[in-house]
Amino acid sequence: MNKEPISALQSIDKKLIVFILILLLLSISKSFAINLNEFNPDKGVIALMYHRFNENKYPSTNIRSKIFLEHLNEINNTKFEFISFNKFNEIIKKKMEKNYFLLTIDDAFESFYLNAWPVLSKRKIPFILFVSTREVGKYGYMTWEQIKEIKSSGLATIGNHSHSHEYLIDWKEKEIRSDLEKSIKIFEKELGYSPKLFSYPFGEYSTILKKIVADLNFEFAFGQHSGVIDSSKDFLELPRFPINEKYGELKRFKSIIQNLPFPYKKITPENRYIKGDENPPKVKIKFFENLIDVKNITCYSNEGNVWRKSDIKFINESELEILLKEKFKSERGRINCSLWAEKNRWRWLGIQYVIAEY
Repeated sequence: MNKEPISALQSIDKKLIVFILILLLLSISKSFAINLNEFNPDKGVIALMYHRFNENKYPSTNIRSKIFLEHLNEINNTKFEFISFNKFNEIIKKKMEKNYFLLTIDDAFESFYLNAWPVLSKRKIPFILFVSTREVGKYGYMTWEQIKEIKSSGLATIGNHSHSHEYLIDWKEKEIRSDLEKSIKIFEKELGYSPKLFSYPFGEYSTILKKIVADLNFEFAFGQHSGVIDSSKDFLELPRFPINEKYGELKRFKSIIQNLPFPYKKITPENRYIKGDENPPKVKIKFFENLIDVKNITCYSNEGNVWRKSDIKFINESELEILLKEKFKSERGRINCSLWAEKNRWRWLGIQYVIAEY
């Protein structure tokens, strides 16, 4: 008489165990897969992001050609290597033995084709070009013929930058998915395939947008929060250093290209889209134990719409909370943390939140 209830109970127990295991697997960050014994925290990839070239009336997204050449020459002096996406895809999943640069260009403006592409072609420098499909062929943007031309060179990898390049983070889930699916269809029509690289418009993402990007089988996604890429980073929220007229001045650029990775396990809140009383967010950073001594870390934020040093409270030796006293009062709430390493080099960690009310 007891056999049937016991069998049913065992069946329930097995299902419960499987369910719990699935939850655990889903909750594990990619960083936990790292073998710290084979991880070198001093080696990483500095991704640089440019937009326009010699379009001087757009200083927030433009770089002057003369300055761009100075940047390339400065990188050449470091003896570090510009890598293609294929090389990036290979090294990011292994122990890095060297430091590298990854050049990325957003929006596919015509000024890139006219003023930067000839330089990169002559110097054989590889790069990623992120394309918003709606804009292709419009005034000031590259055509599909030009995109195919640079792709055929072997130097360019084409990435997806959405269809509309609107503020997708403010859209409903169905609308976001429709926009990205439309871009995928256009890429398949024009290039014969859909890129597996994505760049978030304006560098903004939320847990919803990030999930859609994952659902659509993108393997890597880039933001605009500053930092150095290493294999501990989530592949769907990779950092880049935005370069423009204001932040492209040579002295600052020299500082950027000396930065080191700042590996971490987790940053909360994980959702980078802040609503209502979530502002200011209770930001916590959990680092890897026994990897880097973070006791001398310094963080600055634009809370209250003024850049200032933020107070820090250590929860333990490898976890801290950034104590924001005021709300973020602009569209983007930013936090930059740094840690002195050695020989004029800093570890750098940038966090960007999007504030819904703005």
